[in-house]
Amino acid sequence: MVVRGRGLGSTAPMTRLDDAAKRNLLKFVCSFVWTDLKVQQEERDLVMRIAGRLGIGEEDMKKVRGWLERPPAPEEVDPTDVPPAHRQLFLEAAREVFRADGKVAPAEADQYALFRDLMGG
Repeated sequence: MVVRGRGLGSTAPMTRLDDAAKRNLLKFVCSFVWTDLKVQQEERDLVMRIAGRLGIGEEDMKKVRGWLERPPAPEEVDPTDVPPAHRQLFLEAAREVFRADGKVAPAEADQYALFRDLMGG
């Protein structure tokens, strides 16, 4: 399966998220980089760019760094908890993460499809 999409592009939709939604998006993004059980440097760099675009504070940045060292707990990243208004943005973030290292592993493609399906996409 090939994961296609236009990517996150404009930061405008991301900056309209409240702090809790930004934290939730980053938690999902960090969980995505762990899909193949290895965090590649390109994935780490992408997560940090997304965090920068979101304009999060230092406390949330510490959480992101922690999630890059150890993935968020599975019960903390339930796709059905993503509000409908945020689902497209979360899907775009997933696409971008899964393509970050230039290849989409089968496990990543499967994870994306499951994530999309659980969110009703």
